[in-house]
Amino acid sequence: MRPAVIYRFVLLAAVWGASFLFMRVAAPSLGFLWTAQIRAGLAGIALLIYLRFRKQKLEWRQNWRHYLMIGLLGSAIPFVLYSYAALKIPAGYSAILNSTSPLWSVVLGVMFWRQRLHLRTCIGLLCGVGGVSLLVHLGPVAFSVEVVIGVLCCMGATICYALTGEYTKRLAGTIASPLIATGSQIGAALFIAAPTLAFAPSPLHASVAALAAALGLALLCSALAYLLFFGIIQEVGPVKALSVTFLIPVFALLWSWLLLDEAVTLSMLAGCGLVIVAMALVSQQKS
Repeated sequence: MRPAVIYRFVLLAAVWGASFLFMRVAAPSLGFLWTAQIRAGLAGIALLIYLRFRKQKLEWRQNWRHYLMIGLLGSAIPFVLYSYAALKIPAGYSAILNSTSPLWSVVLGVMFWRQRLHLRTCIGLLCGVGGVSLLVHLGPVAFSVEVVIGVLCCMGATICYALTGEYTKRLAGTIASPLIATGSQIGAALFIAAPTLAFAPSPLHASVAALAAALGLALLCSALAYLLFFGIIQEVGPVKALSVTFLIPVFALLWSWLLLDEAVTLSMLAGCGLVIVAMALVSQQKS
């Protein structure tokens, strides 16, 4: 990769790594639904402004079904699940679990799309399961029902990301990437709006720190991140672009340790290492 691409690659990992910190700050004060709603809604508005600046049209009438599907699987459900998980487990846990998304892509490919499962992939899957198990059972947070719920939320979100990857792969070359990014965020905001308005308490009592964290989630971790990500895909392809998941846990653990004073233990580092090894094995198999 060219130096400019590497710079954007590292920046993307740092930004996405910060998303778990932001959710950890925003969700307890705003509630998990409002955190997800603000993230998707403001990101959609920011990306619409970006399209306007670029003189591009969203083409909603032609593509609304795709925008809604990607918005539901790739943003609405994961945003809600990760925001809820932020109430149960540390940010570092969520980041490490997030990096298992390529593993689920392999599992779903074998189950539903008749992809072949090779020895390297099997070893990768075992490493991934081992890393998650090590994190849950030996991490700094005591094993409990709350921790299990948080972990299951993260795993559900990663499955959604894997499904989104398969869906968007079939749209390659038919819809411009900035349009998918914008339309999906608008679609996500529409899906989250109904349960938020119906069930979530008013966010007016939220702290300034929580509102600032939600703003960071929307503008940095969604709007900017999607533009960076799709730009990298156009230059180096999806396989290399998705390897950004290797770096996200590193930055997430760093931000959580520096800014939230969350513990980083040997068991967390070992679990993170196993997950990264798993990702490397699976990515080599895919390529």
